[in-house]
This record gives sequence, C-alpha cells and structure tokens, in this order.
Amino acid sequence: MFKDRVDAARQLAATIAGRELTQPLVLGIPRGGMVVAAELARRLGVECDIVLSRKIRVPHDPEVAIGAVAENGDVYFNESEAELNPLAEEWVHEEFRHELEEIARRKELFRAVRAAAPIAGRTAIVTDDGVATGATMIAALQAVAMQHPAELIAAIPVATPERLAAVRRWCDETRCLLTPQFFYAVGQFYQNFDQVTDEEVVELLRDASRRAAAASKSYGTPTTNL
Repeated sequence: MFKDRVDAARQLAATIAGRELTQPLVLGIPRGGMVVAAELARRLGVECDIVLSRKIRVPHDPEVAIGAVAENGDVYFNESEAELNPLAEEWVHEEFRHELEEIARRKELFRAVRAAAPIAGRTAIVTDDGVATGATMIAALQAVAMQHPAELIAAIPVATPERLAAVRRWCDETRCLLTPQFFYAVGQFYQNFDQVTDEEVVELLRDASRRAAAASKSYGTPTTNL
C-alpha cells in the first residue's frame, strides 16, 4: 500500500538511484502518471516530460481497456479486433476516434507550457501510477521506442505478474514495486488516490521546464551497460 503517488515515486526512485543512465529522461503518462514522474525525476535529479497514451475501453466498462492509442496514432490491442463481434468493433473504432481527439486536446494544452524533450540517444524512463491491463503503458513504450532512446525502462508502482510480463516485452528493463495476484484496480493500492486535474499536470510541466537545464547538467552523460 502506498500513501499516495508521491510516496510510490519515492520508492521507485530508490530502485533506480545509483544505476548508470544516459542523459536520463522520465516520461509520465498523464494524468496520474505525471505526478509519479515529477517526483521520480526530482528524486533522481533528472529531466521530466510527458508521453500521451489513452486506453480504448471495452463496451459498458470504462475501467477495462481492450487496448490503447499513443499520441503518434499507433494502437496497441490486448486482443485482436478480429475477435470482436461487429457491435464491439464499431464501439472500439468510435473509442479510438474519441481518444485521439482527447490526446490532441491534451497535447495542445500541455505543450503550450513544456516543449517536447528530445528522446533519441537517452535513457527514457516511462512511468504511470500503476498498470491494470498494461495497454496504456505498452502504447506509450511503443511510441517512445520509435524515437530511438538509448534504452527504455518502465517504472511501475504496481502491476500483476501477468501484465508486468506483457510490459516487459516492450522495453529493456522494468522496475516494479508490487506484483499482487489479486488486483481489482490501481487505486486499491493507494491510501490517497485522488483524481489529478489538467491544471495540476500543467503546473508540474511548468516546474519540469524550469528544472530541465539544471537536471541535464547535474547528471551528465554516463555510459549505460545493460
């Protein structure tokens, strides 16, 4: 059990501190993941930014994702569209359109205060407040991988062993604090799991923008050996 997202980030930072990294960059999946990312980056003394990814829900259950779409438009499915009945398939395509529109809205809002940090040749650490289906994390990892980081790490407070194994296939390394067998929702592992607003993300990005130059100087450019 974590007190809150900041507490989870502090514990994640302890698992990464001291590891050799190449111009590290922490990327949070908004909204909750950005709270984790900001504290993780602060603890490590590195740069912080966002990566946009949105889940595609199954019909009639907004908490369950059949897949996710990243800001570059690429889609990851937990199961193939071919296995869906025609009604569900229509729903998924509508969800895809809706989530792309939401990503575009968030991108316009967030990028107004924080230009995208370069990723190529750097250690990219992608984080969220937890992994349920893994879809949003995997879609985010795929989008980041296309920008050619030196290495790609998924830092996750909590995930089931099965979903962590699925995430692991899309990155070089995972750091995960809790892997419970009985998992209903990410929020059950937090004492405080309040909803994070767009305004909070904007403020975190403003702070990240101010810290960016100092963070890159303080860490230098060590060589990474996986």
